[in-house]
Amino acid sequence: MRILSWNVNGIRAVMKKGFKEWVVDENPDVLCLQETKIHTSQLEKAGLKLEGYNDFWSCAEKKGYSGVGLYTKQELIGVTDDLGRNFDDKEGRILKAKHPEFTLYNIYFPNGQSGDERLKYKLDFYDRVIEIVKKEAERGEKIIICGDYNTAHHPIDLKNPKANEDYSGFMPIERERLDHLTESGFVDVYRYFYPDKVQYTWWTYRFKARQRNIGWRIDYFFVSENMIPLVKEVRILEDILGSDHCPIELKLNL
Repeated sequence: MRILSWNVNGIRAVMKKGFKEWVVDENPDVLCLQETKIHTSQLEKAGLKLEGYNDFWSCAEKKGYSGVGLYTKQELIGVTDDLGRNFDDKEGRILKAKHPEFTLYNIYFPNGQSGDERLKYKLDFYDRVIEIVKKEAERGEKIIICGDYNTAHHPIDLKNPKANEDYSGFMPIERERLDHLTESGFVDVYRYFYPDKVQYTWWTYRFKARQRNIGWRIDYFFVSENMIPLVKEVRILEDILGSDHCPIELKLNL
């Protein structure tokens, strides 16, 4: 089984850049998208259907903002964007898909760069997600959490760590949340297989950063420890253009 995850920075924009052709060529079993920037009222007219796939969307109340999408060939037990009364998501940031073999979370974690209020929202968001998935992992469930985490975890995960320690995306308090996730029994699959490899998944559009490979690794597959024996391969598809992020891939022995 192949699962791809990609922050597309606008699904309608990437549709004009060969998105459907790319999906046909890649032929993933599951495709998770973040930052779709499409509103519920726009879905029907946007031409988002792909042959052979079922699709699911969670959209922000605000138009042109946030949002996640899921394409799957697999028959799922269920898909929801409702994580319970303690998790009120008005920004369309989560889809939870129940597969017969595992639970898949497709998440677009908040950005904390707009001030203290948004940074607190981001940290609270992390805390609520970790609380939920930790309980599920403790029950022995197999879990995959993919998406744009909006935080580089370690200095190896961005080009200029020292210069960014005081900026949201690499602040110690944000990185601690990813520590909490690993302490809760979850594994960053890429770093598990490639502890010393330097690759990035996001580059600012400014300063020709992508051409110069001045980037950040902020898109991840974290999995519960009991999923590791099922993991065959993980890759960063850094040559795929169309967004300021590139896709990431997880191959499972399923």
